[in-house]
Amino acid sequence: MHFKPLHDRVLVRRIEAEEKTAGGIIIPDTAKEKPMEGEVVAVGPGTRDESGKLIELGVEPGQRILFGKWSGTEVRIDGEDLLIMKESDILGIIETTAELKKAA
Repeated sequence: MHFKPLHDRVLVRRIEAEEKTAGGIIIPDTAKEKPMEGEVVAVGPGTRDESGKLIELGVEPGQRILFGKWSGTEVRIDGEDLLIMKESDILGIIETTAELKKAA
């Protein structure tokens, strides 16, 4: 894929929700909500402040993130459904337990 977001935009791949509940009940497609979790595919260079200085984004490709239910614009690139959103639409970064242990 050769797509580079501009400014403070982020390209995100949704991570599909679980097909079953913890109790083993299978959730039909009609009852599923769109997942609010995704993986960052690409990021723009950042935005500029009032003095013209470039402010880089706080996320990078490969990170798992949470975003709002109605965030972003759905696009199809190379046959894959992705989202383009502003960095401000991202609610937070999901860190794995291995990353948390390494930081401690």
